[in-house]
Amino acid sequence: MSINSENYKKYYDAKGFCDHVIDGDTIDVRGVGRIRLVGVNTPERGELGYQNATDFVKSKCLGKTIYLDIDDAKNKDKYGRILAIVYVEDIGNLNKELLKKSYAKILFIPPSEFNPYEWT
Repeated sequence: MSINSENYKKYYDAKGFCDHVIDGDTIDVRGVGRIRLVGVNTPERGELGYQNATDFVKSKCLGKTIYLDIDDAKNKDKYGRILAIVYVEDIGNLNKELLKKSYAKILFIPPSEFNPYEWT
């Protein structure tokens, strides 16, 4: 069974309290670690769109409990961040929502159990 926007509270790999947002695609989750939103890439500091993406993620995650579907094919990136889909209370899949709102672009790096091209 895979996690989706309807069942994420029943099926997830980890959950925790988001206590820091690094930028639009990286957050810190207390008790879990640094999370890199899998399948998406948001602008870096100083690039156009950085603040919009970061502010959106802050509004959805910061100070809230979030649910994680960790990538089974490759669970960490080269920096040691956990690769996951982040599920939040009011919208479900945050990674997908970043793409839908044009705050992020697809970043598909195999191997991954997730195909972000299916989210658009």
